[in-house]
Amino acid sequence: MTTTTATAPTPYGVTLPRVLRSEWHKLRTLRSTWISALSAVVLVLGIGILMGTTYTSDGGDSDVDTVVLTLYGSQLAGIALAVLGILVTAGEYSSGLARATFTAVPARTPVLWAKAAVLGTTVLGLSLLTNLTTFLTAQAFLDDTDQAAALTDDGVLAALAGNAAGLSLLALLALGLGAALRSVPGALGAFIGGVLVLPEVIGLLPYDAVDTALRYFPTQAAGVLGSATPLPGAPSAGAALLALVLWAAAALAVPAFLLRRQDVRG
Repeated sequence: MTTTTATAPTPYGVTLPRVLRSEWHKLRTLRSTWISALSAVVLVLGIGILMGTTYTSDGGDSDVDTVVLTLYGSQLAGIALAVLGILVTAGEYSSGLARATFTAVPARTPVLWAKAAVLGTTVLGLSLLTNLTTFLTAQAFLDDTDQAAALTDDGVLAALAGNAAGLSLLALLALGLGAALRSVPGALGAFIGGVLVLPEVIGLLPYDAVDTALRYFPTQAAGVLGSATPLPGAPSAGAALLALVLWAAAALAVPAFLLRRQDVRG
């Protein structure tokens, strides 16, 4: 008489929810996450309050969009969040943690998508909350000036949300650079040089086609999303959002291709 023993399926199989949970745990327990996130919050809130407390109606900034004025700090916060995006991926290669991660998740691309989902959601939620807090706090000081505005005014909520979306997509772009280059200094140099400096250099060229193309570069597109009023000569908010999504998608596509090729090779 023979007996057969059924092999019970392991309860610890690799699934996308488990990978997401693992990446969320890593993100929230890293000290660099808290430092970068807190730096971004302090920059936006601190500069926003400074702009509110020092603004005067005759100071020459009356033509500046109200949301842009109160969220000036988001330009620096974007760098802090980009650093976070780079550390999420390139930091793992530098520390050697990537080997342990890919041992646990042999199919490598789900790790990239989980990192992108966790980082993007976290930055979006944090930025939106910070923007709302900064705008309302700054408006407490701007109430009797020509920059007084309310959340219900045309374009204000859309601009606050658009600014948060722009920061999230820039962070994802940086994450993609970190995953592709696998070097923190290299990815930082690529982000600063390619995203922040290159448009300024190209903008010096005296060609109309260059000016048109620059409107869809990452930081320029993010600026459009964060303005409550249409910027002269700028693309629509929808076009700017699409351009920024495509930039982030392209940055993530490169490491996804490299990881998929490693999967095939084994």
